[in-house]
Amino acid sequence: MTRHDFRTVSSEDLHVGRVVALRVDDVEMPGGGTAKREVVEHMGAVAVVAVDADGQVVLIHQYRHPLGRHLWELPAGLLDHDGEEPVVGARRELAEEVGLDAARWDVLVDSAASPGFTDEVVRVYLARDLSEVDREVQGEEEADLEIHRFPISEAVQMVLAGEIVNSSAVAGLLAAREVLEGRAEPRPADAPFRDRPTRFAARKK
Repeated sequence: MTRHDFRTVSSEDLHVGRVVALRVDDVEMPGGGTAKREVVEHMGAVAVVAVDADGQVVLIHQYRHPLGRHLWELPAGLLDHDGEEPVVGARRELAEEVGLDAARWDVLVDSAASPGFTDEVVRVYLARDLSEVDREVQGEEEADLEIHRFPISEAVQMVLAGEIVNSSAVAGLLAAREVLEGRAEPRPADAPFRDRPTRFAARKK
């Protein structure tokens, strides 16, 4: 059976902001008509499960306005530097947010935040062999965040208890435990990033 080609026949921009854009596509449907699909375009992002020599993972407690509260998250940031490789962005964010570098980098998972309406995908890395570096606070939000270390087992329990709800943190921590306990192998740091968002970044060029 041949799969239907969901071709976009027209597109309209409703909003183009600093971090996201919102467009409405008219998409050809299998029955012959079209349907409108709202799409939030995103830069894409990276997140880091940074694990120290004692098996503790570095988490940050940061205010997230859409949910109206502080969330436990991984160090993370946008892929908003033109032409920057994802692992380079991850290394930059780890230094900026928690003052750490790592000698060993692997890919854990690629997490599509909510593919029903946004192209946002976050690549989550496992960073090991950590060392401290100078941390430069980049803005008011980063000045407010708190940095803590938890045993990976405790962080996973926080996921299962609903205390960690950020999707890339949930996926990254569960995947990291599998790798660290020898039940799975990570991908290399330069593994192909098939679903990295490109459309919003192209608007900025």
